[in-house]
Amino acid sequence: MQAVILAAGMGSRLGKYTKSSTKCMVKVDGISLIERVFMSLRNVGIKNVVIVTGYCSKKLVDFVNEKKGNLEITYVNNPDYAETNNIYSLWLASEYMCSDDTILFESDLIFDPEIVKNIVEAPYPDVVTVSHFENWMDGTVALFDRKKRITSFVDKSNFSWDETSNYYKTVNIYKLSCTFFKRWYKPFLDAYIKACGYGSYYEMVLKVIANINDSNLMALDITGKKWYEIDTPQDLQIAQTMFGSNRIQDLAFRYGGYWRFPEVVDYAYLVNPWFPNENLKKELSYSFDALLTQYPSGRSVISSLAGTMFDIDAEYITVGNGAAELIRSYMKIIGDYYLYTPTFNEYINSSIHHNFFEPIKTDVCGLYDSIQESLDKRNVIILNPNNPTGEFLTEKEINHILDTTPPDTRVLVDESFADFADKEKRFTLLNEKTLKKHPNLVVVKSISKSYGVPGLRLGVIASSDRELISNINKELPIWNINSFAEYFMQIICKYKKEYIHACNRLAQERNRFYSKLISNKNIEVYPSQANFFMIKLIKNTTDELLEYMIAHNVLIKSLNGKPGMPKGEYIRIAIRTETENDRLVELIEDFFNKKTIYNQ
Repeated sequence: MQAVILAAGMGSRLGKYTKSSTKCMVKVDGISLIERVFMSLRNVGIKNVVIVTGYCSKKLVDFVNEKKGNLEITYVNNPDYAETNNIYSLWLASEYMCSDDTILFESDLIFDPEIVKNIVEAPYPDVVTVSHFENWMDGTVALFDRKKRITSFVDKSNFSWDETSNYYKTVNIYKLSCTFFKRWYKPFLDAYIKACGYGSYYEMVLKVIANINDSNLMALDITGKKWYEIDTPQDLQIAQTMFGSNRIQDLAFRYGGYWRFPEVVDYAYLVNPWFPNENLKKELSYSFDALLTQYPSGRSVISSLAGTMFDIDAEYITVGNGAAELIRSYMKIIGDYYLYTPTFNEYINSSIHHNFFEPIKTDVCGLYDSIQESLDKRNVIILNPNNPTGEFLTEKEINHILDTTPPDTRVLVDESFADFADKEKRFTLLNEKTLKKHPNLVVVKSISKSYGVPGLRLGVIASSDRELISNINKELPIWNINSFAEYFMQIICKYKKEYIHACNRLAQERNRFYSKLISNKNIEVYPSQANFFMIKLIKNTTDELLEYMIAHNVLIKSLNGKPGMPKGEYIRIAIRTETENDRLVELIEDFFNKKTIYNQ
């Protein structure tokens, strides 16, 4: 058995990465794509390799000759690479494919080497490697019957989003026997090129062959295994995250976008797992076309919606593209302030606009006492519940702070997680009566977190100080949220009962989850009224735990290096569904059991 690698293309969409070299020379985690193919071939004992070159041919040949090791390389040059497509490159290699069974690769792939082993060992002589379609995928998809026989290939022109549950994306690694190639593929290839020229894709020939009943082209389903096609710089970033040696850092650097990594269970970012409900999502979907193609309203209309949502005078409230945007605007306006740490990093990062930043206290508890010490000095910022500690000030404590604060001292209370508190402890300052009573009070709330819609990027800031709200509005563009976010605010009042139920459900799960976590004597779990827990590791390091978790596709948050954290090893984990939380408990137990055995 031999391998054929199609590597003639220019890869122009990769920009600077292929300006002076080919796609297959692009490196992921320091190793080029073609070297990775070579490693997978060595693993299965394939030594003979045919490479179709074209763009930067000499550079590729020199590179391969340096990296080939014990592989026997035959080069076939496609001088017309700029005017032809991969059907012509394959045609140029067709005499070799008629002489031996072949594993066919496109050169822009990165994949788990185990996939090639699976292909070689598959009990079929002719195999199309496929993976169940996901919404990030692009290109030709396939359909197959119960016996795994490919029944059709669907190209872009015939693709239907309504049929995606049945689609399998072609991974562009094939096993083709020389018998199949001589009997089926080569005759159809010659005829197709004669009729349609060299500007098409070789999958078009497979599409014709699949319609013939006795072609026996079989599907090898590798759903769940790692692979990616690299066409753009963004693809390269994603591939680095998937296959890099520092996956935790690469994921953290993205700050989200984890829908591109559906295998990852995210315990780092904090959202409501039980809201929005299905009816609300369907209502948003129903208006998708209009929301996508029309501008959102200006800020005055959006403020009116927020006022209705929280039953507050529209002049008291304004809406941001997430709470983070409003925090930046507020911090730019106010003067010196006290900030209790550890806290949400956005408050710390926003301090670059000021000459003064000082933590109140560097312990992880004692928020109430620390605030009392600072009220007669400067403006103060309170997160309630605090992030990352989960510490919660009672309504009585907050009211005492507000009642004893000097009139010229502003108190900002961030209630982004307040709705998750236990029912008997839950309260809010985000109401008109409280805001009027305390003109120096400013309330921030992340709708994205509380309502489980981080993709909409929504947050509010409220105060009865109209001048402050007006000044914050001056910092914001007239269209700072999108139409989907506006419509969400327009319809959310219909779902108040469902939202409260979701928050109650989270509080119940938090208590159940807490009781399971504290049974592990290797960790100290801090009580929380938010949708997360801060945990101190008694044994082993945070880095060791994070590496163990990401190996099981679980992402958790390290608190190492966070300002205000005391010495020790700390993590933060979100509260997710019961099933997911039980799995995390098991993983934590397994980690410490294995580490204990290892350390002995």
